[in-house]
Amino acid sequence: MAQKLNVVDPVKFLALGDSYTIGESVAPTERWPVQLAAALRQKGLSCPDPTIIATTGWRTDNLRDAIHQAHLKPTYTLVSLLIGVNNYYQGKSVEAYAPEFEGLLSTAIALAGGQRAHVFVVSIPDYGYTPFGKDKQPTITLGIDRFNAANKAIAIRMGVTYIDITDISRRGLSETDLVASDGLHPSGKMYTAWTTRIVESLKIARPAEEGSLNPATPDSGTRSSLKVYPNPFHDILQIQSHAAPSPTRHLSLLNSTGQTIKNIPLDTQGTILIPTADLAAGTYFLSLRDQDAEVLREQIVKQ
Repeated sequence: MAQKLNVVDPVKFLALGDSYTIGESVAPTERWPVQLAAALRQKGLSCPDPTIIATTGWRTDNLRDAIHQAHLKPTYTLVSLLIGVNNYYQGKSVEAYAPEFEGLLSTAIALAGGQRAHVFVVSIPDYGYTPFGKDKQPTITLGIDRFNAANKAIAIRMGVTYIDITDISRRGLSETDLVASDGLHPSGKMYTAWTTRIVESLKIARPAEEGSLNPATPDSGTRSSLKVYPNPFHDILQIQSHAAPSPTRHLSLLNSTGQTIKNIPLDTQGTILIPTADLAAGTYFLSLRDQDAEVLREQIVKQ
């Protein structure tokens, strides 16, 4: 289940993508990542203009290589990912696209310090609804829908917020001012509509809330201060506990069907290391129980 997109003050924003992120054919101030940063400042947050790693024409593999070459540090508090239109346009299959997109999303999560709630995926717009693509609109729309079905499924499985702006792009032929002067890319006005939708998905969070397990019920009253990282994880899962040890509190690792596969003692404060090399890749849950009642649960992903 996707989390609410959390934004903490101060914001350090990284936008990953292609022409739709760099804002081909619009002024730098009209790019949607720049507009989003401005909208966050209007909400009283400290948010400088984003770091943008995006170039017109990039596929998933081009973006992957550029991120590697940039030597980024995992210190971002907001990371966006929008990529795939050039995979489709250049005749690449959705079957080849999906694992590359998943790898990029894993990288985005890592760059957000393992905090999935700081990451969001933006759907691929439909360029069939532009003067450039209108003659092949039915074919383009079918292809874009297939690629978006793949990236949406991956985002949901990995617990990342998915923001669908494709319907906005499909107003491009009826509302011509939504298309840039090149007849292909979105205009600044369309990017403003995207920004509005993204802002609607935001939750302003206090830094102290970051990394806590999600309450199983809103009225649980638990303040366990457990931080889980990284997520996704590989061979080691780390849990940082700031709460005093209690004999009534128990943490369990569950598989995707809810069966307990590991019991984790909470008999110490500090960092607990859990070896996970023996686990198959997939979705798991951490469940915190207090006096036999589940009070917290967190979805985690093994890669």
